Amino acid sequence: MTPDQARDIIIDALHQVAPEIDIDMVKGDAEFRDSVELDSLDFLNFVELVSKRSGVRIDEDDYPELATVDSCVDFLAGKA
Repeated sequence: MTPDQARDIIIDALHQVAPEIDIDMVKGDAEFRDSVELDSLDFLNFVELVSKRSGVRIDEDDYPELATVDSCVDFLAGKA
C-alpha cells in the first residue's frame, strides 16, 4: 500500500466517524483524537474502519501508533 492510499483510507475513516469535522483542518502531525475530539468509542470505530478497508489487522498494542494522520499512514504503509 502506498502512503497516498493509506492517507485516503485514514481521511475517509475519520470523515465517516466524525462527519462534522473539517478534514482540511486536521494537521498530519497533530494528535487527531484531541484536535477533532474523538471519544473512545469514536476511536474504536475509526480503528475498525481502517482495519476493514486496509485489510491490516490492528491490535490494541498498535493504538499508540495511530495518534496522528502521519503516524497512521506510516503504520499502514509499513504493514500492507
